[in-house]
Formats: sequence, structure tokens, C-alpha cells
Amino acid sequence: MAGGIPTAAPTLTGGYLTGRALIFPLSLIISLFFLWGFSYGLLDVLNKHFQTVLGITRLESTGLQVMYFGGGYLLFSPIAAEVLKRRGYKQTILMGLTLYSLGAILFWPVAHSANGNSNGKAVFGGFCACTLVIACGLATLETAANSYAIVIGKPESASARLQFCQSWNGVASFIGPLIASKYFFSGENQDSLTNVQYVYLAVSCAGAAVAVLFFFARLPEIPEAVIEDEDQAHGHVALGSFWKQYNMWFAFGAQLCYVGAQVTIATFFINYAHENGGISTSKASTMLSYALITFTVGRFFATALAMVLTSGFIMVVYTLCAIALTAYVSAGHGAASVGVLIAIFFFEAPMYPTIFAMGTKNLGRHTRRAAGVLVMGVSGGAIFPPIQGAIADAKGTRISYIVPLVGFVYVLVYVGVNWVRDGMKILQPKASETSVGDESSEKENDNAIYEQREKKGDDMA
Repeated sequence: MAGGIPTAAPTLTGGYLTGRALIFPLSLIISLFFLWGFSYGLLDVLNKHFQTVLGITRLESTGLQVMYFGGGYLLFSPIAAEVLKRRGYKQTILMGLTLYSLGAILFWPVAHSANGNSNGKAVFGGFCACTLVIACGLATLETAANSYAIVIGKPESASARLQFCQSWNGVASFIGPLIASKYFFSGENQDSLTNVQYVYLAVSCAGAAVAVLFFFARLPEIPEAVIEDEDQAHGHVALGSFWKQYNMWFAFGAQLCYVGAQVTIATFFINYAHENGGISTSKASTMLSYALITFTVGRFFATALAMVLTSGFIMVVYTLCAIALTAYVSAGHGAASVGVLIAIFFFEAPMYPTIFAMGTKNLGRHTRRAAGVLVMGVSGGAIFPPIQGAIADAKGTRISYIVPLVGFVYVLVYVGVNWVRDGMKILQPKASETSVGDESSEKENDNAIYEQREKKGDDMA
């Protein structure tokens, strides 16, 4: 591959990868989701920690989410999508890892400057700037990794494949609060930022290590011609310009509302558990890690469920459950309401990857740019928390949970319409339902297309 990569990345011109050939590239992509999950898990805990140490309000503390989801994902995702279209997956991923590691290492001098500094808001501004750099890196990784997980294998299993990769995001996300409950909120560390320095130094080193791994790896590239040929082979062609892909734009709205709901639920979890459940801050941080474990279990469970049930049906049922539980949280009291709040994490788990797969299916040459648009939807995490923070400061944290409830309602409308358009199917079609004649005809058609792609690859060489 151009750009100084010592080991050229092979170009996949003979169709999608299947079976064991998927293991290595997907393992590399999973490592990126792991980094993203760990960073996100720390973000929600730092939100509360900065309130305590730097003396800022709940509304002001959401500046982290504004920088993370607004500055990084909303503003930088289109840039990442353009780099992906022009330079390919590998170089885009390396750019993302560089930004990620740089932002993490900058936490060290900012945290160090907090010692003896009475201006907590100025220090918090420095942390917001570091978070912005990390978010730009993660937006780049998300744009490349989500798209790659979908296009590297067969379209029929794209949703389940992306859900499986994103499940490892959840595995990492609950490690962050566990670390925080031990090193941020315990003993003398309750009022100190010293350990923040060491945690983010480790984060930076991890990002650099993964970057070295990608630098030398032979990551298969998938040209847009391959994606478009496959869509044509199965009768799926993205007609019209990029701006007329209306399903993608509605998916962007659903992604924005879902991520906004997810982020607000987690951001104010510790506040809710402490105020409404009478639980200490340290124990509430540990419970947040349990909630994120629940989220992770929900991702793996939904991946298995997607092998039997259609993703549209799963999403309709899960979103209805999320709406009901969030309504209870905004009205309930005591420890029971905290338990219900944890249960929401299970039902929201498959929403992001499923909406992403729904919004990018059958787009052919538009697939890479569409990935950038869908990742921009993550900016909902910058819009919803300030709204909820303002309501929480004025009316209390419990009442503020009406904000994610509204987000889930929009998601229900989008997935419900998609499910109806797909025929309201509940069960996945069985392989045996395809006739032998149809299979042989499809195989001949695929062989012809693969030969054509190989010829294209030889011409390009």
C-alpha cells in the first residue's frame, strides 16, 4: 500500500472473506473496539470525578461529552470518511491510532498542572482539549472499523458480525469503571488527579502498541468496485446520488438519538444511584461497571439471537423494553429503580451495530462515506447530556431521564418502519429453504462475477 507501509496490504478482488480467512482481520478490528470501549468506560467516571476534584457543576462536567461526541465524532467523522475513501482502511486506522495515543498522553501534563492550581475550570478545559484529540482518533477508528466489519464478509451476516465485534467494545467498557472505583474514588485518591496521569499513560501505550501491530499487518483491502459488484450480483444497487440515500439519513437520526440516550443513561448513572438510591459514590461506580457488564452480555446474547431472529424484529422488541424501563426510572425511587436502570443496558446493547448495518446496507459505492455519516450520529452524545444536565440541576437527576426516553421513541419509529418494509419477518430464513437449483444458479453467477473482479485486479496491477 502507498504511503510508506513496509508490507503491502493485499487487495481483495475475488469476493468476500469467509470462514477462517475472517479470523485474522476481524481480530485486528476487535482490538480497535476494545480501545474504544475502555476509553468510553473511563469517560463517564471522569465526569463525576471532575465534579468532585475540580468543583464544577453537573452541567459543566458534560463538556467532556460535548468534546468527545460533538467535537470528535460530529466534526471529524466526515474527514475520516474522506481519508477512508481515498487512502483505504489501513492508513485510516493508523491515523486514528496516532490521534488516540497523542490525546491520551496529553492527559499527563494537564493532570500534573492541577496540583496546587485553584482554577479548576481552567484545568477542566485542558482535559476537554485532550478528550477532543482522543475523540478525533476514535471517530476515525469507528468510521473504518464499523465499515470494514460489514464489508469484509457476506452481507447476510453483516449485522451479526458487527454486533460480535462491538461486543468486545463492551468487554473493555466495564473495565474502566472498575479501575476508577479502586484508583479514583478510594482513600486519598478521592480528591486527586494523580492516578489519572498513570491510567492515561497506559492507554497511550496500548494505542501505540496496536498501531505497531497494524503497521506490519497485511490487512486485506476491499476496493469499492468489489462492494458495488456484489450489490449488483444480488440485485441491490444504490440508485441516485449520495444525498438521496434517505434510509441512510434516517438511520443517522436514529443513531444520533440512540447514542444520545445511551450516553445520558451512563453519564448520570452515578448521580442517579447516589441521589435516588442512597448508594455511595464508590459503590455506584462499581455498579456502573456491573451495568456495563450487563451491556456486554446483552451484545453477545443479541449476536446469538440474530442467528435465529431477524434484526428488525429484535430491535422492535428491545426498543419497546428500553422505553418501558426508562419511563420507570424517571418515575421510580429507591434501590429497585437503580436495578431497572441497569436492566436498560441489556436492551440497548444491540442498537448501535444494528442501526449501523441497517443504514449502510445496499449502498455500493456510497458505503464508505455512509459509514462516516453513521458515525457522525455518535454526536448525539454531545447533544443529549447538556440537556439532561440542565434538567438534572433544575429538577433532579430522576426527572432528567425523560431525555433518553425521547431518544428511544425515535429509534423505535426507525426500526419499526424498517421491519415493516422488510415484510415483518420474525425468523431468519433457513438455508434449506433455498432450492438446489437456485443455489447452483447463484454459484455460477458468483463465479462469473469473481472472474470479472480478478480481471479488474490484474488490470489495476
